Amino acid sequence: MFSFSILSFILSTVCVMALTYVIVSKMKKSNSPVEEYFTAGRSLSWPIIGGSLLLTNISTEQLVGLNGDVFGDKALVGIAWEVLAAFAMIATALIFLPKYLASGFTTTPAFLEKRFDKTTRSIVSGLFLFGYVSVLLPVVLYTGSLVLKGMFSLDVSLYIIVLIIGLLGGGYAIIGGLKTVAVSDTINGVGLLIGGLAVPILGLVELGDGSFFIGIDKLLNDQPKFLSVFAQTNIDHKIVSVPWPTLFTGMMFIQVFYWSTNQVIVQRAMAAKSLAEGQKGVLFASFMKLLGPVMLCLPGIIALHMEDAINISTQDQVYGSIVRNVLPSWSVGLFAAVLLGSILSSFNSALNSASTLFSLQFYKGYIKKAATPEEIVLSGKYFGMALSIISILVAPQLANMESIFTYLQKINGLYSVPIIGIFILGITTKKVPAVAAKIGMVIGIVVYAYFSFINVKNVPEFFADSSGNLHWLHGYFISFIFSVSSMLVIGHFFPKSKKEIDFSEKKESAPVDMNPWEYARAFSFGIVLITICIYSFFTYVSS
Repeated sequence: MFSFSILSFILSTVCVMALTYVIVSKMKKSNSPVEEYFTAGRSLSWPIIGGSLLLTNISTEQLVGLNGDVFGDKALVGIAWEVLAAFAMIATALIFLPKYLASGFTTTPAFLEKRFDKTTRSIVSGLFLFGYVSVLLPVVLYTGSLVLKGMFSLDVSLYIIVLIIGLLGGGYAIIGGLKTVAVSDTINGVGLLIGGLAVPILGLVELGDGSFFIGIDKLLNDQPKFLSVFAQTNIDHKIVSVPWPTLFTGMMFIQVFYWSTNQVIVQRAMAAKSLAEGQKGVLFASFMKLLGPVMLCLPGIIALHMEDAINISTQDQVYGSIVRNVLPSWSVGLFAAVLLGSILSSFNSALNSASTLFSLQFYKGYIKKAATPEEIVLSGKYFGMALSIISILVAPQLANMESIFTYLQKINGLYSVPIIGIFILGITTKKVPAVAAKIGMVIGIVVYAYFSFINVKNVPEFFADSSGNLHWLHGYFISFIFSVSSMLVIGHFFPKSKKEIDFSEKKESAPVDMNPWEYARAFSFGIVLITICIYSFFTYVSS
């Protein structure tokens, strides 16, 4: 049966590659090599945008990390990472995306060059690259390798699995470009949705001794406190990873950073063939994120009820253990192939976005200003190769982390605090000068580093994490306030000149149709309403 699982895994993976090749070969190609490689020739329709967004986001770092955190919390507070993301995606569709597409930007930092100056854009591009190299790429490789090793009970070094995934993912991004990445994401997304939903469904059947409905009954009535979504402490009186006060401070800002300014995510929407298609894709993904907790949190709750039946020594083993216990042996290979697809999606998406930032900002902007389009694309491919190698070397070192998901989010804040501040002010104000953006970035990084890594100890429980220090999400919010306030003060006393304002407000010729989707606002309102219902339901059943 083990051999059949391996065989089905290989065949499924090869089929996705073949189907991706066929679809991409039939898609219209751009005359510009740069536009074709980095923005898929601005040809993506809403299903591909939505599917690619979801699979770029949902990968093993979420499946492993978030389910592990829910298990450790003994509460459902972790759904905030998924459900509240829907709000940020609404902001992307209605506010940020029209700004990006109106000027034909290929990268999100390009908006900052127009709003502030080239140096600001370069600094932000550098911060993004720092995050991809130090956090995102190694975490995806590590968690992906951990899951595959657990599912197949592989008795091989983690380095070997990391190496294989890294080379495979790098090949997708480096050779094929964004179009190949986006199409393969969409194909794998269908499989992930089916397989990802099958795990909690079969887990509930297992919990109910063969009955799905008895499993639900046990979930709702045995230890209902496990389903708390608004909590400060769990049933063991320990502070949870996402205390409810943080939902109104740092949580929303980190969501806006990720979904509205992060190059890895927004690049898919910027490759839309029209504003309406981009908005449809983003809002479709926003709606689907409301299903996220079923895949990313519910297995962790089921594991709490089955703790005696499964062997778990660390939080990061929770998801793999549940999968191994509830999936039929014949399906393990198929689901592993789906998971590999999600791993490759996140990895190759980050590689493609990192290559885009490097090639268009640093190679073309500083290293070789007269570079031809072909040379720009080639520089991106070489840079992607270098990042793949670095990530493969760093990934296994993460084995000593207590919580991968918390590590991911905590380190992200180091560069995302100043970035989200200047993006928001770039869109909402006109007078804040470039020097203010630079000073605000420095202040944001320094203040965040102090609150997150030096720690503020002995704070009231309302603001504390499990160690009694100021919770890092509160630190995120405080750092954001310091950063934005400093920029606003500088902008008040040393505002941009009228000439500078006129230049930054100059209208460009949009490369795509800019008519918005007529149902965008109504669809967004429906998503907000469903989100409120989700929180209300779990608050009721856990009380």
